[in-house]
Amino acid sequence: MKKSAKKPVISRFTTKIASNLVLSVLVLTIGVLCLAPMEKSVMVEGEETKIYRSAGENGKGVSLMFNVYWGTDEVYKILDVLEMYSAKATFFIGGCWADDNVDCLREIYAKGHEIGNHTYSHPRFNNNQPGGIHEEIGKCHALLKDKFGYEATLFRPPEGRLNESVKTASTEWDYKIILWNVDTLDWKHTPPQQIADHVVSGVRSGDIILMHDYISYNSPTPAA
Repeated sequence: MKKSAKKPVISRFTTKIASNLVLSVLVLTIGVLCLAPMEKSVMVEGEETKIYRSAGENGKGVSLMFNVYWGTDEVYKILDVLEMYSAKATFFIGGCWADDNVDCLREIYAKGHEIGNHTYSHPRFNNNQPGGIHEEIGKCHALLKDKFGYEATLFRPPEGRLNESVKTASTEWDYKIILWNVDTLDWKHTPPQQIADHVVSGVRSGDIILMHDYISYNSPTPAA
């Protein structure tokens, strides 16, 4: 199933700051931090639909992506931090969360962030359920379109599970599959400073940095 005209992929930003806040360490390490358009990304193993790293802008750029299924309060905190530094990110939305948090979803969109498809209910995909994968992607896609007319173009499979059925279903919906090459390990409730140190110690242009939101955990992600 094909979709109509697509929205631009991954907004760019440039920011220079001189602050002693933890987040500043990442920005100052890169020098000029910018989000990269993922349609220009470096491909892996010759597969045009599977992306682990982004090309960056002028050779200097990283992409920040957040999986959203749980903590709405944490999402608002993340949005506040991004706004503080005029930064844009990509939010991969779970449809079941979006159903109950339309106002927050619209806030993400209104602030100029990219929105991606992270399925409706976060199932653990395997090769023997191609119909279910197609339905999960389609249900989330329809929700995003119905709520405010947004047609996502990027798909992040739950747990990064990638197989032939996932590839086929994403192609049927005309999605690019986005994975990552830097895991912040925030899903382990890693302390904020440890997350920052882990990323900053090895960050390089083109990195796609994976983060999450969590509920009732006092998530480390906004501070990191």
